Amino acid sequence: MTTSSEDVLLQVPQVKYKKGDGTLFLMDSRLAWMVENRDTVAVSHLYADIKTQKISPEGKSKIQLQVVLHSGVSSTFHFTNRNGAQAQAQDRDRVKELLQNLLPKFKRKVDRELEEKNKLLSTNPSLLQLYKDLVMTEVVSSEEFWAQHASQYTQKKNAQSQEIGVSGAFLADIKPQTDGCNGLKYNITADIIECIFKTYPAVKKKYVEHVPAKLTESQFWTKFFQSHYFHRDRKYAESKDVFTECGKIDDQEMKKDIQNGVDDPLVDITEFDDKFIDEGYGTQLEKSNVGNGTVSQAMIKRFNQHSIMVLKATKSKPPENNVPQNGIEPKQQVLHPNGAVPATRTLEESNNLHKSKKQRIHEKISYDDLDTSIDCKQNSIAQLNLSKVERYLHGPMPGSAIEHLSPNDVAAASRNMHQELKQWRSRLPTSALVSPAAAVGALGELSPGGALMRGFQEQSLAQLVPPDIEKEVRNLYLGLCELLSHFWKCFPATSQASEQKLVKMHEALHRFHSAKIKPFEDKLIRELSPLSHNLTKHLNQLLNAAYQKFSTWQKMKMNHR
Repeated sequence: MTTSSEDVLLQVPQVKYKKGDGTLFLMDSRLAWMVENRDTVAVSHLYADIKTQKISPEGKSKIQLQVVLHSGVSSTFHFTNRNGAQAQAQDRDRVKELLQNLLPKFKRKVDRELEEKNKLLSTNPSLLQLYKDLVMTEVVSSEEFWAQHASQYTQKKNAQSQEIGVSGAFLADIKPQTDGCNGLKYNITADIIECIFKTYPAVKKKYVEHVPAKLTESQFWTKFFQSHYFHRDRKYAESKDVFTECGKIDDQEMKKDIQNGVDDPLVDITEFDDKFIDEGYGTQLEKSNVGNGTVSQAMIKRFNQHSIMVLKATKSKPPENNVPQNGIEPKQQVLHPNGAVPATRTLEESNNLHKSKKQRIHEKISYDDLDTSIDCKQNSIAQLNLSKVERYLHGPMPGSAIEHLSPNDVAAASRNMHQELKQWRSRLPTSALVSPAAAVGALGELSPGGALMRGFQEQSLAQLVPPDIEKEVRNLYLGLCELLSHFWKCFPATSQASEQKLVKMHEALHRFHSAKIKPFEDKLIRELSPLSHNLTKHLNQLLNAAYQKFSTWQKMKMNHR
């Protein structure tokens, strides 16, 4: 039912919700849908609870609008105006535009820190269980839990992620997909966006200028993939879009790189002609004008430019180990990002550059299997020093390894054998040993199910404990070990802060004992009376050791006073 104090801002009839006809109302504080010919409100959403709205794409047979709540629940409304699809779209657009104006006024400001904590708990089941056992039972406060017991999870989350490298084919990896309406859909990740920004700083500059002041992030990347800048290897007239200036900036950078040159004698970034190795027969061909070149020349130019930009992105960050030692700044070596050589060089640098060029050219024109000097080196291998060459060539020969014993050695071995045999005869007679039948009978009586083992059951404690009880025991150990780890870390309590924390942890152990372990022991007495003492015996031993340590510390503190 609607209240008399509510003002209806918009009323749209002929709107379906879950195949039921009705009317959609936009009030001053909520959105409502009422069943046709009834006075009952079937759907009601406060504007403060609505997270976002979505509309069906153009070309779909159904004109729909969906509202998504912060809880994840969504409601979809289907506009069915009898005047046709155009009227249905107009009704939908009226609702959409009014919601766009109303939602920011009622938008709930969700605490970002609270959202991060909820996400952390949902992604870590052990931390969530620890939160239930310690915070929800009021063993520790929420502030203490996040400051002490969940610090390792928060530090892991806040740790700086490793910087990713830039792949030379990151743009080629963005494969468009058809959306079913003669359009293309690009799926780009945060890593791809970061690579684009590193490789093309001009695009990042445009992004900062236009998002979110003039364009949304989705609109910006849509324009990027539609722009002449992204498809500049194609030959068509220049278009006036957001990225026109980016192409000009890249051309200026390309000219600078060509002027600086590349420190590699086998790379020529000024060459944009696509020619075969046998073309011209070694003669110098006329260089065509790149500005009026073909599509292939434009592609070659773009490939060279893209490779230079990728190298710049990888070399833009200085090394972290460049730290001054003994108060003296290390000598800075000025290098161009694309590997170009500085204009001014010392004599030593020029000699090293000349040697590196000769080495690179030598590596390209020489082959190891055709080099005679390598064969000479292989023939000059050191010879083996063999004491018996015939044994190395022919192997062990029969009769060569036979060792003859002297008569004295044979006599000594015979005497030792006789002494050993005399010791064997001095053993007890066989009648004094247990007979095999008696041994088998004793073994059977002492086995499970025998005459002497009738009350024994061959089952371990783990087999007797139900799975739900086992899970509770595991959770108790998880919570108790977390508290005990902080308790024992307080020793030695040398400062006032450590003493205060020690007292707090001692009180938390008592609260955990009374809130979790005692009820669990009572449950075991009711359900598993034979096992109640065995399951919690070790837990009580851990607690008693902590209580005894705290009592000893208190006595020592009183004696020092």
